[in-house]
Amino acid sequence: MAPRMPDRLEDLVDRLHRAALTLRDGELAHDRAAALVDECARLAAEAGAELDRRARAADTGAPAPAPGQLALGG
Repeated sequence: MAPRMPDRLEDLVDRLHRAALTLRDGELAHDRAAALVDECARLAAEAGAELDRRARAADTGAPAPAPGQLALGG
C-alpha cells in the first residue's frame, strides 16, 4: 500500500498547533514572537482558503482537486 499523502488542512492545523505551543512557552524574543504571530496569521488564511475550496467543491458535487492542483472551470 502506498503511503498516505499528507492532507493540506491537517498540515496547516499541525503547524498552527506547534506555533501556538511555542508562543505559549514564552521563551521567544519579542521580535521572533511577532514573526511567529505573523506566520500564524498566514497559516490561518491558508487554512480558511482550503476550507472554502472544499466547501465550494462539496456544493457543486464535484470532487475536490488534489492539493496543489487547480479545479477546472465549468
